[in-house]
Amino acid sequence: MAAVDTTQKDSATVALPGLARALISVAKLTQKSAEELVRKSQTSRTSFIAELTGSGAISSADLAHTVSSVFGAPLLDLDAIDPVRLPHDLLDSKICLAYRVVVLSKRNSRLTVATADPTDHEAAEKIKFTTQMGVDWVIAEYDKLTKLVEASSKTVGESLDTFTSSGDFEFDDVPVEDAADTADTGASEVEDAPIVKFLHKMLLDAFNMRASDLHFEPYEHHYRVRFRIDGELREIASPPVAIKDKLASRIKVISRLDISEKRVPQDGRMKLKVGPNRVIDFRVSTLPTLFGEKIVIRILDPSSAKMGIDALGYEPEEKERLLKAIARPYGMILVTGPTGSGKTVSLYTCLNLLNKPGVNIATAEDPSEINLPGVNQVNVNEKAGLTFAAALKSFLRQDPDIIMVGEIRDLETADISIKAAQTGHLVLSTLHTNDAPTTLTRMRNMGIAPFNIASSVILITAQRLARRLCPQCKAPADIPHQALLDAGYADDEIDGSWVPYKPVGCSACNNGYKGRLGIYQVMPITEELQRIILRDGSALEIAEQAKREGVRSLRAAGLHKAKLGLTSLEEVLAVTNE
Repeated sequence: MAAVDTTQKDSATVALPGLARALISVAKLTQKSAEELVRKSQTSRTSFIAELTGSGAISSADLAHTVSSVFGAPLLDLDAIDPVRLPHDLLDSKICLAYRVVVLSKRNSRLTVATADPTDHEAAEKIKFTTQMGVDWVIAEYDKLTKLVEASSKTVGESLDTFTSSGDFEFDDVPVEDAADTADTGASEVEDAPIVKFLHKMLLDAFNMRASDLHFEPYEHHYRVRFRIDGELREIASPPVAIKDKLASRIKVISRLDISEKRVPQDGRMKLKVGPNRVIDFRVSTLPTLFGEKIVIRILDPSSAKMGIDALGYEPEEKERLLKAIARPYGMILVTGPTGSGKTVSLYTCLNLLNKPGVNIATAEDPSEINLPGVNQVNVNEKAGLTFAAALKSFLRQDPDIIMVGEIRDLETADISIKAAQTGHLVLSTLHTNDAPTTLTRMRNMGIAPFNIASSVILITAQRLARRLCPQCKAPADIPHQALLDAGYADDEIDGSWVPYKPVGCSACNNGYKGRLGIYQVMPITEELQRIILRDGSALEIAEQAKREGVRSLRAAGLHKAKLGLTSLEEVLAVTNE
């Protein structure tokens, strides 16, 4: 008799929650199993409903239908809910996480809240006390509800914690001459640990994935982060849209930009120290858009200038022409191509070859992307009056041997550069043109006299970057004979002695490609080309003469890379024009 009393006493000590009693009443759960689940939940410090669904005693879907029927509450399929459209400011996210509830809408003084357990009176009272509004329950499946809570009901910090991991990071102070003073209040607003950790993780991930740029893009209902890897943009993360202002402010603070100015574009720079001997440089650009500031961060890898000319992908004859040109004591060398085609790396590779103790090198850039010890680098500052032209004038008073101009944008800069090249200086610069022959006509259109072009320019390199085929998974491509002819191959080149390759994709690459290689058109200015320039010949005449002299067009150079199996024909067609 004593034993029976003890059992009853033990049983009485287990207080069953309302949900358990409701399930027992409809024979979905036995008294004994309910008590056992309660004990387990108490031991593991989890909720009864989490233990119930986790044990497999009842499925989330079955539980939701049963609860909806027993309590007469509407049942909602959360798969039909867009998390970004849910109200995020009506209820503290900590409450949502603690009680596994999601606010669906507000009407007058009442909230419609999704829950899997409408008997949780503590949750109801907490919501009422916090919001001073009544609660109307809507039943949802517990597993779907948990996912939705984690996806949409967290604070910015809690959401970001899923993207971050702890690490030893710090940002270096970057000396910026015209850096805006950041107010103490502005700095304190963005000292949000999860924001800091998220930004650190994105920057490190981008560096480790060999990305060239990070794009932080705000839209009306979502926010995305994309990396440019091997020239192709890939979406990496989609944090809550509420992150946009704090993240933009954080980036501006460490880039020494004005966090109060959101109406005009800004440019800055920052460094990330990730160890005693490892520092990563980044260039930052902000742009006001309809729904916030888009921020693009370019990774500047100082080691890229020291890879050596062989690593850039020049063919032997192209390399010989370039080395011969930079060995000249004076003249102008121009590198052309679109943004992101590797012009800066090419120029700095040349500067690194020329950088010797007995040589005075000065550069003017907007901004200086790669730090090279031994080279006097100047950042152009238009607002302060330090233009390319002003920097060049100052250089010429400082006894330079070699001058590098980031970009020739106007007639004044071009005129000073040409005079420097004519008076015993080697000048390296860039222009935005499609290929080498059109560079000469572009200079003519800028207002430079044909005589000055012919007497100063000694070599022009046009370049593009194409994705390199992954050597581990590339496969022979079956391309029709006519398609190869249409691409630009001569009939005698398609002789079966080589096979074109196509991308496949494996765990070691990005959709069949891994890294990039340069496609170059290297055109020395010969006496015959000088004659065409002096008589104001067209770009077509220049191109025809260059071809006769053995200079490949960009398309021909790309087709040669495809013939060597380094890239695919489709990639060559995408980055070159014929």
